[in-house]
Amino acid sequence: MPGEVVARRTEIARERWEAMTTWPLIAASVLFLVAYSWGILDSELTPGGLLAIGLVLGLVWLAFLVDYVVRILLSVDKLYFVAHSKIDLLSVLVPIARPFRLLKGLARMPFLRANSGAALRRRVLIIAGAFVVMFIYVISLAEYAVERDAEGALITSFGDSVWWACVTMATVGYGDYYPVTVTGRILAVILMVGGIAIVGAATATFVSYVNERMSTAREHEHEHEHEHEHRDSHHEPV
Repeated sequence: MPGEVVARRTEIARERWEAMTTWPLIAASVLFLVAYSWGILDSELTPGGLLAIGLVLGLVWLAFLVDYVVRILLSVDKLYFVAHSKIDLLSVLVPIARPFRLLKGLARMPFLRANSGAALRRRVLIIAGAFVVMFIYVISLAEYAVERDAEGALITSFGDSVWWACVTMATVGYGDYYPVTVTGRILAVILMVGGIAIVGAATATFVSYVNERMSTAREHEHEHEHEHEHRDSHHEPV
């Protein structure tokens, strides 16, 4: 019994911590994205500007690290927490994963938290759409950063990088732009795998929507047939 009380108090403490830190960490994700974008896209940064960006990125990383450590310490089942908090762990280990913490905040918005079939599809579509935009933008930034100064590089502007990311994700494969560095090719593989997963999720959601609409239409059709049969039975001559 005392163990259950301690576990419950620990779980309540973790829930309070998460409620208290959700919006600050979302703001930190936005700040990271702005600073990261500025550091890559501004080719005329002063040493002071570079230092400020590095400081911001370091503080954001520290905030994510502290949050993850506190939450895992306040979790009763730590293995379960680690298994179900992959994006949080990635945001600590991989810099370009930090902006995706924004999507966790989006999923917690009230109008996306209902459990009906329509609400579930809406949640999947909105979050998937936001993920696609974020995914393409972040990968494009990273690709531009590693490719622009490489020898024989074809991706030499951010516009080229965005175009390459869209074409790669859509599996069109024009071949006009492609990475020449090892890091750039690793990012390309990540983009390909992510594109396949997103297309699969979108297809599954669309199929689910069509099946539900067809099922609803059949139910309405059966209801109308029963209503007609009921009316006809009452109007039959005695």
